[in-house]
Amino acid sequence: MIGRLRGKLRLKQPPWLLIDVQGVGYEVEAPMTTIYKLPALDEEVTLYTHLVVRDDAHLLFAFAEEQERLLFRTLIKVNGVGAKMALAILSGMEADEFAQCIRNGDGVSLTRLPGVGKKTAERLIVEMRDKLKDWQLSSSPVSAAGEGSHSKANDPADEAVSALIALGYRPQEASKYVMAVATGDMSSEELIREALKASVKN
Repeated sequence: MIGRLRGKLRLKQPPWLLIDVQGVGYEVEAPMTTIYKLPALDEEVTLYTHLVVRDDAHLLFAFAEEQERLLFRTLIKVNGVGAKMALAILSGMEADEFAQCIRNGDGVSLTRLPGVGKKTAERLIVEMRDKLKDWQLSSSPVSAAGEGSHSKANDPADEAVSALIALGYRPQEASKYVMAVATGDMSSEELIREALKASVKN
């Protein structure tokens, strides 16, 4: 099991990252809550990881904080929630906001996340309510340190749309949300953040 990586951040193309650990490049997927906190490219980063082994692939998911990884691991134990959906949930909603939805039985807010239907939302509330009842979730402010550090070769709006599609949004939805929030010279990460907020509010 690979539990933690420490190395140089070589590529940041949400939700994918490439971490260079002493010459070995690890491709990982991370929720946007982690990507917002990343340093600039070529700087050192430490990430907590979770390895998913499938018949056709080994997938490595990375998180900025252990608490975030713990929530991910709790999510994937829920019937019908896989690693991709868990990643989308963590991207579309802060951990403390998610915990509040579970505690309040707020299925409506949960169904606004990509891939989460009414039945899945109900199952999340039922199966996770006890697990989150006494859980003190840390609520650290989002860091903007890594914003704008990605390659400028690609259009930020295109990158944002691609990231939303990878998180489970339909192409038309992804384009709609990105175009609705795009103003001025926004980075792809800023666009993704605002588009995710807009999708959850609608």
